Amino acid sequence: MMPVAGLLTGAIVWGLIWYPYRALDHAGVSGALAATLTYAGAFALAAVLLCWRQIRPHLSWLLVAIGLSAGWANIGFTLAVIYGDVMRVVLLFYLAPVWTVLFARLLLNERLTAPGYGLMLLAITGALVMLWQPQLGWPLPRSMAEWIGLSAGIMFALSNVLVRMTARVAIELRVLAVFGGCGAIGAICILFGSPAPAAWSQVLDQTALLTLLSVVIFSVNVAVQFGLARVGANRAIVIYLFELVITAIAAWLLADELLTLKEWCGGALIIVAGLLSDRLGAAPEPKTASSACSTAPPARPD
Repeated sequence: MMPVAGLLTGAIVWGLIWYPYRALDHAGVSGALAATLTYAGAFALAAVLLCWRQIRPHLSWLLVAIGLSAGWANIGFTLAVIYGDVMRVVLLFYLAPVWTVLFARLLLNERLTAPGYGLMLLAITGALVMLWQPQLGWPLPRSMAEWIGLSAGIMFALSNVLVRMTARVAIELRVLAVFGGCGAIGAICILFGSPAPAAWSQVLDQTALLTLLSVVIFSVNVAVQFGLARVGANRAIVIYLFELVITAIAAWLLADELLTLKEWCGGALIIVAGLLSDRLGAAPEPKTASSACSTAPPARPD
C-alpha cells in the first residue's frame, strides 16, 4: 500500500498546489519565477539528501530525459493552472493515459490491444466534446494556458514511462534529475518572460511561502518517485486521476470555477478512459531476457 499511498499523496497535493501559486502571482511574484524558485529550493534539498545518503551522483541519458520531460510537465502544469481555467487545464493534462499507452508501447514494448485503441478514441472524443465551441470552429484548446496544460500532460506521461525504465536507479537520483529539469525549464521561462524588477523585491516578502512550497514539492516528489518505481505506468495514471476530484472541489470552493454540462460530459469520457486504461490499455509482451520491461523490480502482490 505504500507505493499507492505515495501516488495518492501526489494527486492530492497537485490538486491543491495551484492555489498558493496563484496567491504568489497576485502578490507580485510571477508564476515562472515562483515555480523556478520553489523547484530550485527542492533541488537543494534533494542534493542534501543525496549527500546524506552517500549516493554517488552519475549522469545518463535516461536521467536527463526524465529531468527535461518532468521539468516541463511540472513547470508547464504550474503555469497553466495559474493563468488558465483550472479544471479545463487539468482535464487536458489528464489526457495523459492516451500518451502513456503510446509511450509504453514504444519504450516498454507493451502491446496495445484493440480495446486499448478504443479507450484512446474515447479519451480524445471526451477532449473534443469539452473543447467544442461552434462559433470558434475546430475543437482545440482556446488559450495558451490550455495548450501548455496539454503539452505538460504529454511530458508527464513520457516521464512516468521513463521512470519505469530506471526502476533500479536510486530514488534520490531520479528526484534530483526531476528538480534539475524543473530548474532548467523554469530558468528558460524566466528568460523569455523577463519578470519585472518589482517581482524580485516581492520574493523577500514571500520567502516563507516559497520555502514551504519547496519542502512540500520535495517531499511529495520523493513519495511519487517511490510509487512510480513500484506501480505500473498505466496503473499509476489511474491513481493520479483522483487529482481531478480534489481539483474540482478546490476550484469550486477557492476560485468559484464551475464546468458547463458540455465540459462535464467531455471530462467524464476522459476519466472513464483513464480508469479503464490499466485493465484494457495494453497487453504485456512475453517475458524474455531482452525485454525492455526486464529492468522493473519483481512483481509484488496488490
